[in-house]
Amino acid sequence: MVSSPHEAMHRIFQEYPGLFSGVSEVLGIDFAPPTSVTVLPTDLTETQPVERRVDTLLRLDTEDDAPFLLAVEAQGKKDPSKPASWAYYLSYLYTKYRLPPVLLVVCQDRPTAEWASRPVDIGPPQWAALTLRPLVAGPHNMPVITNAAEARKDLALATLSAITHAVDPDIGAILKAVSAALRDAPETIADPIVELIAQGLGKLPAAQLWRNLVAVDLSFYKSPLSEEIRDEGRAEGRAEGRAEGEARSLLLVLERRGIPVPNDIRERITGCADPNLLLEWLGRAVTAATAEEIFTGEEQDDGQRRRDADDELTALGQDKSLS
Repeated sequence: MVSSPHEAMHRIFQEYPGLFSGVSEVLGIDFAPPTSVTVLPTDLTETQPVERRVDTLLRLDTEDDAPFLLAVEAQGKKDPSKPASWAYYLSYLYTKYRLPPVLLVVCQDRPTAEWASRPVDIGPPQWAALTLRPLVAGPHNMPVITNAAEARKDLALATLSAITHAVDPDIGAILKAVSAALRDAPETIADPIVELIAQGLGKLPAAQLWRNLVAVDLSFYKSPLSEEIRDEGRAEGRAEGRAEGEARSLLLVLERRGIPVPNDIRERITGCADPNLLLEWLGRAVTAATAEEIFTGEEQDDGQRRRDADDELTALGQDKSLS
């Protein structure tokens, strides 16, 4: 039951709206005197269902027994309406769960990230009733992980690095580091990462580079993306021999990267019967600027080739550890 003091403490402002000017002056906050006052309905119940969905919502229990809610929002561009929605989410979550909520906004471009990072005061400038303070992860603060060993230490962070730096000049090195790190990861870990990066890159130019990297060595990938690439490049190759399959994959990578393939080079690729050599060319095709560059080092003399062959077994273990 509502008490009389409760009623008096708020109804006085209905009876004497100008009272707020006197109260604010006492409190040392400078509000301009009102020129008119309208009494509005006090019922804040939604008259119709309102659909509002946060992108991801997690409850995190901690070692210090201080659980909190983590609301994650993916933001692709500036949106002036978002701060009001985010403030609603946080207020609602706190009301429903009685746990402190944290908002994390993930962005792929610096202007959006910097916009989302700004605190938003909700209320008049003299006294903000609420202040929205999102945490923001984006290209402005996420690490650029270009080393496979570093990526291997935290594959999830390396994956987020690749997604948030999708348009960064270093994206090629980031993707190569993740790809190399995944070679030692179990399928249950590698498969979701392959798909998450593919989704995160969308239709950006880096998406094709990721497909090319996955296409180089599919032996440890069983994800839908790798199966799609396998079907595109090696469906007929499986029936006609490994060498022809590698040749088809090599030509597919060059085609997808928009690199012209002269007839003489095409004939050299399709006429090669050595699947290991074709696989070596395929690896070079991922970063080569021209079709000719895939043959870099192929003009060694016979003596050098023999020395390379003698050293192959010795270097094999080192090569695996470095990959």
